Amino acid sequence: MRSIAQPGAPIPERIQWVAARGRAFSFTLKAGMPLLEAVRRGFAAEGFSSGVLSARGGALGPFAYVMPALSKDGANAAFYSETFRPPGLTRLKLAALTFGMRDGAPFFHCHGLWTEVDGRFNGGHMLPEETVVAEPFEVSAFGIDGATFLAEPDRETNFKLFGPVATEATGAKTTSRAFALRLRPNQDFSDALEGFCRQHGILQARLHGGVGSTIGAVFSDGHSVVPFATELAVTAGQVAPDANRRLRASLDVALVDYLGGIAEGHLVRGDNPVLMTMELVLEVLEEAERP
Repeated sequence: MRSIAQPGAPIPERIQWVAARGRAFSFTLKAGMPLLEAVRRGFAAEGFSSGVLSARGGALGPFAYVMPALSKDGANAAFYSETFRPPGLTRLKLAALTFGMRDGAPFFHCHGLWTEVDGRFNGGHMLPEETVVAEPFEVSAFGIDGATFLAEPDRETNFKLFGPVATEATGAKTTSRAFALRLRPNQDFSDALEGFCRQHGILQARLHGGVGSTIGAVFSDGHSVVPFATELAVTAGQVAPDANRRLRASLDVALVDYLGGIAEGHLVRGDNPVLMTMELVLEVLEEAERP
């Protein structure tokens, strides 16, 4: 399996996780509001201060983003491009977003695909501080109680990255057991989820959110992404038993690579290692009986 050397030594715990409670809901982002504030208000209205969401469609403007890029100084295995600010309305095709805290304030990490005003189909990493909701649109969210995604320095990748930390439960209305996860580099996305579920007695789970990067990508229809640095959004995911009762992860994703190539599809199991990080929430649908 492919791997990329990171600037720091691997951290022994390859999956950072926190058990929590959660609930799925939807809300409408308000026009004219910074995307970060619109997201914060949507979660707060349901009693949550952290969680994940996904979007299908929507309009943004002003809009700012970066794309994956090669590192210029070797301090990181890969880095970000310059900031792009396309004029006019940007029409969102899809996005996955992790909402939490950074430097004591609300923050998000969001990857998506969109069409810019000149017709260019593009994708990358949206900047919270410079992106505004241009027209109202609905998003699907999953709030977590008892855990928060917190951006902290990561010595392995030399980035400040979102990871789940335990927090005091607030009593928000929840419906499900859930696990907030961050997968560390150089482990296969599907294998990591399957192993985590086996370890924790999870027999079936639904994936919510899903923001991160892989070392290229290999899809079930045979096509692949060779450029190693990507920005990836999960569009659908679950872990469930196959016909032989073996746990199998099923993951649909969309991504842009550092050369500007865009790909969408179903990931092959065992051949899609994480590059920098993968943030997500697993909602437990079925679990083994506890002793």
